[in-house]
Amino acid sequence: MSMSRLSRRAALVTLGAGLAAPALGRAEPQAPVRQNTAIFRAQHWSDHFDSLGRAAILADTTSRALHFWSGDGQDYRVYPTSVPISEDLTKRGYTEIVRKKVGPDWTPTPSMIERNPDLHYMPPGPGNPLGTHAMYLSWPAYLIHGTHDDRKIGRRSSDGCIGLYNDKIAELFALTPVGAQVRII
Repeated sequence: MSMSRLSRRAALVTLGAGLAAPALGRAEPQAPVRQNTAIFRAQHWSDHFDSLGRAAILADTTSRALHFWSGDGQDYRVYPTSVPISEDLTKRGYTEIVRKKVGPDWTPTPSMIERNPDLHYMPPGPGNPLGTHAMYLSWPAYLIHGTHDDRKIGRRSSDGCIGLYNDKIAELFALTPVGAQVRII
């Protein structure tokens, strides 16, 4: 008797799974979900800077998160980022924001052209790898900038820069004064 119940149950489960399989195969793909910044571990500015100064930015290449503190310490924000594709392209240490630009143009560095001879100057616009806003660091050719390619965020995908979604770099750009200190770890 228990054998027939088990067989009936097994038959019903198998039949149900067989009927559901075609519907699952036709399911609409889910829209891409942006990475939730709640997964990033909060940082404290005093672990990285002597003072907040005008403002402070910590770019953590391991967690792929950028932390921002306003000069008065009242505003703390965390953003998901893209980071350099390899260790040899990753520069670490202290620097500062020396210039900001809305609608930056882009010129590849000689080392970029050496790796990819097809690269060339790009004016501001949708194909520009710097996105809509750029903040230039005191290190030549290193920036914190946006990207038109959202697939890069959360990955090792840059030639040395720290990249953010265009809407997030616009927000950070508005908050960050020239002279803000930056640490890349």
